[in-house]
Amino acid sequence: MKIYKSHIKKLTPYFWEIPKEFYNRMRVPARILASEELLDAIMEDRSLVQLVNVASLPGIRGASLVMPDVHEGYGFPIGGVAATEYPKGVISPGGIGYDINCGVRLLTSSENINDIKEDMEALSKELYKEIPSGLGKGGWLKLSANQIEEVLTEGAEWAVRNGYGEPEDLNFIESLGRLTMADPSKVSDMAKKRGADQLGTIGSGNHFVEVDYVSDIYDATIAKAFGLYKNQVVVLIHTGSRGLGHQVATDYIKKIMAIMADFGIEVPDRELACVPLDSDVGQDYFKAMCAAANFAWCNREIISWEVRKAWEIMFGPDSQLHLMYDVAHNIAKIEKHRINDHDQEVIVHRKGATRAFAAGNPELPLAYRQVGQPVIIPGSMGTSSYVLAGAQGSMEKTFGSCCHGAGRRLSRTAAKKQVNAPALKEKLRERSIFVEAGSFKGLAEEAPIAYKDVNTVVETVHNANVAVKVARLKPAAVIKG
Repeated sequence: MKIYKSHIKKLTPYFWEIPKEFYNRMRVPARILASEELLDAIMEDRSLVQLVNVASLPGIRGASLVMPDVHEGYGFPIGGVAATEYPKGVISPGGIGYDINCGVRLLTSSENINDIKEDMEALSKELYKEIPSGLGKGGWLKLSANQIEEVLTEGAEWAVRNGYGEPEDLNFIESLGRLTMADPSKVSDMAKKRGADQLGTIGSGNHFVEVDYVSDIYDATIAKAFGLYKNQVVVLIHTGSRGLGHQVATDYIKKIMAIMADFGIEVPDRELACVPLDSDVGQDYFKAMCAAANFAWCNREIISWEVRKAWEIMFGPDSQLHLMYDVAHNIAKIEKHRINDHDQEVIVHRKGATRAFAAGNPELPLAYRQVGQPVIIPGSMGTSSYVLAGAQGSMEKTFGSCCHGAGRRLSRTAAKKQVNAPALKEKLRERSIFVEAGSFKGLAEEAPIAYKDVNTVVETVHNANVAVKVARLKPAAVIKG
């Protein structure tokens, strides 16, 4: 299949459509949220072919969608959103990804960057000492069999109950940090074994802990509601369910591929393997996915505890860190959305896409309900990150979803070929961005050159009224795996 610009219809300056007539297996149109400049870049890989394939899923509703940070993934493009009928529509592990509930949270401080600028290098080393990172790296917390069952059931509540988190944090986590459909018995022993020593660890790849400061405020009213102000020091944490989530995905992709034909399902790409949610294996996967999502929320809560520990060592007990918000961007959720003038319950797959509910939604914390859900968009370690707020356009056009980052433009292999990691680290240091990383290989793979321009991506969702810009963050210290 080859997609040309002539196949794509311009709906608005920021929304494009491949009509369902393009391919005889499409059940709905395929839509792209992008500026024309970004659309040209998106067409360089197989993202749009994958988007068209997603539009063929049984029970899909509305349209298959990609966000402006989209790039090629496993089955679904990363940056993809699809909603299928509940409960008879399909659920596809490829539409959630291997790192279940990879997500990001933002902690706010009362510190001003101008007051602690000279402490950034020492802070980066203290954070690196406290937070285990790296491929397959275990942490200081070793879970017993009973404890891992509790974590998979309770999510972030487990960390709080055991003294590794703050009770008030739970109100500022998507779904309160716990999906109640989780069933640890649906998670394999191998997955539990892989996760037993990984709580409180960030892993490798694009995961990080980053100290930033607020460089710009775009919406003073929303920024005030979120507790953000200019020159404020904040901390971003980006990681997921580690080896446990990866194993859950591996286990169920294999099972679903083996039995998909029993349901009469054919897909144009085996990586889109799926089953009806209301089937036994569909329910098993969903419950295991919920358990892995809970593990990820617990993980980010414990990493926050480690960050707070390093923070207190550096700045004393009076300098507190508060959780602004925590969002998932690899997950499936059962939600109600308006489709073709009717409210419908659907299974929203978000893979590399962030929930972005508009003001008034009852799922939002009371403190944010009048302004919209915080949307946290990390850039790369040498550029900017953003805080946005969900807008009404997301509820009307993208199933309450937004982009989740800048989006890769170079593969990890290509980045390693082009980047001299020691030189990059020194260049960042000259810009007062202090980086602690487990390996130069990992540093090269995540170089700023490997990513799209986050400013362009964010301007696109802002101009499309999917999410409004609230604040820009600039990096000061970065911890990588």
